[in-house]
Amino acid sequence: MNLTLLQAASQQQLDFIDLAIKGGWVMIPILLLSIVAVFIFGERFMAIHRAAKVDDHFMSNIREYITSNRTDAAIAMCQANATPQARMIEKGIKRMGAPLSDIQTAIENVGGLEVSRLEKGLAILATVAGGAPMLGFLGTVTGMVRAFFNMSVAGNNLDIQVLSSGIYEAMVTTVAGLIVGIMAYFGYNGLVAQIQRVVFRLEASTIEFMDLLHSK
Repeated sequence: MNLTLLQAASQQQLDFIDLAIKGGWVMIPILLLSIVAVFIFGERFMAIHRAAKVDDHFMSNIREYITSNRTDAAIAMCQANATPQARMIEKGIKRMGAPLSDIQTAIENVGGLEVSRLEKGLAILATVAGGAPMLGFLGTVTGMVRAFFNMSVAGNNLDIQVLSSGIYEAMVTTVAGLIVGIMAYFGYNGLVAQIQRVVFRLEASTIEFMDLLHSK
């Protein structure tokens, strides 16, 4: 029983590989795009996940240190928390004594750099989302061209076998391109949504820190 299932699974894998090969040369760039998309999504997901980790008591501790004039302790705590929020607040603490508008500008500049760092690679992921289906449609066109060419060469000896290679290329590349494009599209939008949540937290921290300086 188990041997039969194993043989069936092996045959299914071979059929899938054979089907992919019949997709022609267009399957190569589609495969490369899928690898790039998976790598970028995994790397960015982990980076954004780390950036989203926030100590619930971070700002309350900062408030306590600032109100008691323990700026060195506040800076040390920021440096111990390797997060965009901590780096923004650290910049603001180091600028204390300057006009409040200058402090806010400095914090916002750091925040912009942090967001840009989080968005690294997302443009490539968006390109994969749009480019993979286009490559799939290119394979559809070249496959149909091959099918019609084979029809013209076959003449009166036209047979389904003559058309199969072109039809395989047309259909397989379309499916592969759409699968990669859809995965990259949803992955891109998922990462953008996570970054937006991080941006919201950074803005909330900035407002809270500036309110602290106003009341000090």
